[in-house]
Amino acid sequence: MFQLVNDVSEQKFDELIFDDKIPFVTKSVVLKQAQGVLQRGTVLGIVTATGEAVAVDSTKADGSEKADCILADTIDTTDGAVTYVAYASGRFNRKALILGGTDTAEDHEQRLRELGIYLKDKM
Repeated sequence: MFQLVNDVSEQKFDELIFDDKIPFVTKSVVLKQAQGVLQRGTVLGIVTATGEAVAVDSTKADGSEKADCILADTIDTTDGAVTYVAYASGRFNRKALILGGTDTAEDHEQRLRELGIYLKDKM
C-alpha cells in the first residue's frame, strides 16, 4: 500500500518516516477533487465547510490553514474526491514534507506536535 521505494532499480528509499519510536496512527480522509496528484508526505488541512482535505496553506481562512495529518501515499484526485489514508501520529522527516503555498514545516510544527506528529531532521 505504501510506496516505500521511489526507484527500485537504484534502491532509493523514501525518507518520510523518521523512525517508529512514536506509534503510527492512521485515519481516513476525503481528498478534495481536482487537486491533481498529491504526493506522499503532503501535509493536509481540512476545509471546515466540506470536511475535505487539501494541502495545508496558512494563507487560507477556510480551516485548511491548520495542519491536520500527513498523506500516506501518492494519489491522483483529478477525476473526483478520493477517500484515502493519512498519518495522524508518528515521527517524520521534516525535509520530506510537502506543504501548500509558501508554507514551511516550521510554520505548522507546533500544531502537528499537538496532534501527535513530531518532526525531526534526518541526516
